[in-house]
Amino acid sequence: MNSRAPSPIDTGSLSRRRFTASALSAIAGWTGVSWTGADWTGTSRTGTSRTGTGGLVRQGIARGDDDPRPRRRNLKLGYDNFAVRAMGWKAPALIEYAAKLKTDSLFISDLDAFESLETPYLQSLRAKAADRGLQIHVGTWSICPTSTTFRKTWGTAEEHLALGLRVAKDLGSPVLRVILGNGGDRATPGGIEARIADTVKVCRACRSQSLDLGVKIAVENHAGDMQAWELVELIEAAGKDFVGANIDSGNAVWTFEDPLANLEQLGPYALTTSLRDSAIWESEKGVTVQWTAMGDGSIDWNAYFDTFEKLCPNVPVHIETISGFNRELPLWTPDYWKNWPRARARDLARFLPIARRGQPRPAWAPPAGTDRKEAERQYQLDQIERSLSFCREKLGIRP
Repeated sequence: MNSRAPSPIDTGSLSRRRFTASALSAIAGWTGVSWTGADWTGTSRTGTSRTGTGGLVRQGIARGDDDPRPRRRNLKLGYDNFAVRAMGWKAPALIEYAAKLKTDSLFISDLDAFESLETPYLQSLRAKAADRGLQIHVGTWSICPTSTTFRKTWGTAEEHLALGLRVAKDLGSPVLRVILGNGGDRATPGGIEARIADTVKVCRACRSQSLDLGVKIAVENHAGDMQAWELVELIEAAGKDFVGANIDSGNAVWTFEDPLANLEQLGPYALTTSLRDSAIWESEKGVTVQWTAMGDGSIDWNAYFDTFEKLCPNVPVHIETISGFNRELPLWTPDYWKNWPRARARDLARFLPIARRGQPRPAWAPPAGTDRKEAERQYQLDQIERSLSFCREKLGIRP
């Protein structure tokens, strides 16, 4: 583990305005940018001089403005089954839906989606997917025995991980997605560092099985548990020969990260993905986030996938829409930072300009007079189908 401990961000003695300015000033040492009010000038890490207003312009955004056709990105595209969770579909229906959408990949991210975990059944699903030109990636949930998220449904943490690895092998999945837990684990005894250490032990206990089966463990940055650099520490401590990352762009913003900054750190370790857009804006206590369909939020996806192609060109793009609700990050309250003792100003400095450009949005609600469950099902289908269309038509993502 990295023994260096950057100084905590002290918000107790700073007003909101001073705290924002202090965070943004960290950019000067990171990219050579200087700030004057809402305007900035500076030199990017590539040496290109740039100017702008209201936030940073990311590398790669200005390209092909006079050509309505996006440049083709030779990446596999698929969806994460959690995007259509209200449908209650099991694996066979998920495969048929992927075939209907003409995706290249299907991410079944929980074991409950399988009607059986016996090898013959799983191998039949593998054949069914292959007949439709689909690759399958598979996942499960917490393997950290001390996480607030961990459940003993599949036995001990080691038994759970071993089972998941075998299931992945039977399905032909090269990866098994797992999670540590969620943001609540940062407040547990020992904090997130203790939970990372416990997760590393479980991974190491299954190293031989992972290597023998040819299935790598993809740990997700999940629900506010870890920032990218913390997940990198976990991967390096466990062993990057068999452990990597599942990149979740939506969860990145829950840890006040610019998804592009998150990708820059996790891209070299990426094994699979669960991506969604996010609308981000300033609010009374800090910053509020609403996950959205792709193209409906605040994220510059052209810049994101310019970097994605370079860092992880063989990793499939799985869309996991979880849209419609608002979550506030109370950044301006001193108590918030108690669970972030090693928070880095440069992460906040890249995140805040995105929020400054955003506008508040109401949470989704079912139309008056409609059945809520049916409205949720139709809403989720709309969100994933529009997202896949955006990826193909606006971003050029197709193999």
